[in-house]
Amino acid sequence: MLFKPYKLGDLDLKNRIVMPPMTRSRADQGEVATNLMAIYYGQRASAGLIISEGTQVSRQGQGYAWTPGIYTDAQIAGWKKVTDAVHAKGGLMFAQLWHVGRVSHTSLQENGAAPVAPSAILAPGVKVFLDLKAEGPGKGAGEMVQHSMPQELTIPQIKDIIQDFAKAAKNAIEAGFDGVELHGANGYLIEQFIDSQTNHRTDEYGGNTENRLRFLKEVVTAVADAIGPERVGVRQAPLTTLMGAQDDTPEITYIEAAKILDQIGIAYIHIAEADWDNAPVMATEFKEAYRNAFSGTLIYTGKYTIQRAEEALANGWADLISFGRPFIANPDLPYRLQNGLPLNEPDRAYFFGGDAKGYTDYPAYHVI
Repeated sequence: MLFKPYKLGDLDLKNRIVMPPMTRSRADQGEVATNLMAIYYGQRASAGLIISEGTQVSRQGQGYAWTPGIYTDAQIAGWKKVTDAVHAKGGLMFAQLWHVGRVSHTSLQENGAAPVAPSAILAPGVKVFLDLKAEGPGKGAGEMVQHSMPQELTIPQIKDIIQDFAKAAKNAIEAGFDGVELHGANGYLIEQFIDSQTNHRTDEYGGNTENRLRFLKEVVTAVADAIGPERVGVRQAPLTTLMGAQDDTPEITYIEAAKILDQIGIAYIHIAEADWDNAPVMATEFKEAYRNAFSGTLIYTGKYTIQRAEEALANGWADLISFGRPFIANPDLPYRLQNGLPLNEPDRAYFFGGDAKGYTDYPAYHVI
């Protein structure tokens, strides 16, 4: 089933294998996507769908060195080279739109401002990757630093960020992307609003479940209005504890979120299962509840093997399966999986920053 075509809205996917967003920290000065990034994504265009690395919707939304943006003309032009490379090889690509919220540092913010969050809560031990010596991405040399204490967002600031997402979505379509995925997972801004332990507000954006889901609803609605709901996906990680984010009742909160997304009519929800050692297991009942709550496409990611992927598809939990790290080292991953070929092992030393080494130099059995 993995290798059968799939229709996602009006897009015809050549298979059910998704390349998920993976930060590689190789953007150029001005957070602009590069020619090397175009080669990297073009090499992997045999995926049924590529979702770009997290791409900040504003300077305020940036949390790490050398991550690309999509809020300037130069950034749009840089991404156009990437989408052209993917489309030239018959691929499809969504942009993952990203605002990190509190997971940032004053050195990345305009005029050294504090990062923003639904509530002024520090996550001890949560670090961000910084280029403190301003050496650029080529050397891949940086430093992990505790994120800065955030300031609580005002209502007008929240409204401004919602519009930043909508504008970024329009920019993504201008850059040639086939759609966008909103990063609502892994402890970043959208999830910071959703989760009870990161949102202590007492106004209409905090408190009960409905209020904590309001920011998600308003962002998704604004983006759907801007480019059409059929071009919009949302990533969620209901059981994650990454970046200090955690909800007290995820089985309730995230199914309510799925119902809201179903009402808006977006194309898909991309569910990231916790995949670290001793991580909480996402129960079958939780997956079935997602299926009952959401009538669109469901994508799952989290150390999937072919066997686990086929099981998820056969049971109706998932429609598409994403494979993360295997895509780093195997540009022709669908071909390798379909033919039972051995996989290259990714070199972690070159995951973040650097040049072509460990990025575009992995060999392929089958070059598309």
